[in-house]
Amino acid sequence: MLDTVSDLARRLARDAEAVCRHYLSNGRRQGRYWTVGDVRNAPGRSMFVRLSGPDSGPGAAGHWTDAASAEHGDLLDVIRATRGLDGMGAALDEARRFLGLARSTPSPRSTPSGQSCTDRGTLPISAPAGSPEAARRLFRMSAPIGGTLASTYLVARGITAARDTAALRFHTHCWYRRAPGSPDDARDAWPALIAAVTDLDGAIAAVQRTWLDPSGRRKAPIATPRRAMGHLLGNAVRFGVACDVMAAGEGIETMLSLRCILPDLPLAAALSATHLAAIRPPPTLRRLYVVRDNDPAGHRAAETLTARARVAGIEALTLVPALGDFNDDLRHLGAGVLAAAIWWQLAPEDVARFWRPPERDG
Repeated sequence: MLDTVSDLARRLARDAEAVCRHYLSNGRRQGRYWTVGDVRNAPGRSMFVRLSGPDSGPGAAGHWTDAASAEHGDLLDVIRATRGLDGMGAALDEARRFLGLARSTPSPRSTPSGQSCTDRGTLPISAPAGSPEAARRLFRMSAPIGGTLASTYLVARGITAARDTAALRFHTHCWYRRAPGSPDDARDAWPALIAAVTDLDGAIAAVQRTWLDPSGRRKAPIATPRRAMGHLLGNAVRFGVACDVMAAGEGIETMLSLRCILPDLPLAAALSATHLAAIRPPPTLRRLYVVRDNDPAGHRAAETLTARARVAGIEALTLVPALGDFNDDLRHLGAGVLAAAIWWQLAPEDVARFWRPPERDG
């Protein structure tokens, strides 16, 4: 059984540094130890967590001692203390969530696209770096975006009325691997917006990480603040469940800007021009809005996807921004101008079905 205290403690110990980075974020690695103020994640250096060692016995990985208070324990105690949990049962549930394990009694869950499905089974404790399994694990380790820096970031981009953001989550300290010799800031973990990239069945195939400045108002000042891992080709970050009509474009912010004006239109963000050209439409689709970015790569992607859609018997219409993309339009021209520009680019029957004028202040 994976539900025993000793089994979960051993599994946490095998990922001791990841546990410490997540739950003891005010600390830092020093050699073979993680140092922090206390088991409740206070700043300081009196508590030492062993990051490597045998599975059990003296010197085991995951064991910690607080030199100031003489407290000691394992990583389950860390989880319980930092999360303020009552009872070991709640700590075990939180440990399973962190590790990506299913509970002992599987239950239905919802996919990021809002579709209902049964749990597809447990995730591996250690997944290959960059794999779909690692992507699914990171998404499960993250939290809903409400009230987080991820929400602050979207608001700073002018996105204040988007619906159905279940595909987006927030990670407080997401690992950022710097290139050797990089001039980036020495910080190696940043808050991050985590976006689930799903296939047509709603299964997570990849995630995109957008690392954020600690203020939440901009991307982190690092060389590559956006990176994806997993399988992107043909898949997308989806907002709503597509049936007969949908729109597909490149960036998350671009598509969420449209969401402010077209709240009921299913949207898909392919994350790059290359992947937009290769996106797979659902088999029931009859009309596709291709959301074009105003740059050479965006033009080529739109032309390729339009040609593919028409070969498949799907009507393809292009939505064109006035500036670089629709998020630029939203931020610099305003929601009213964006709404008017979209209105005349829609098929007449879709205006009544999907278009909503922006709410006026006051």
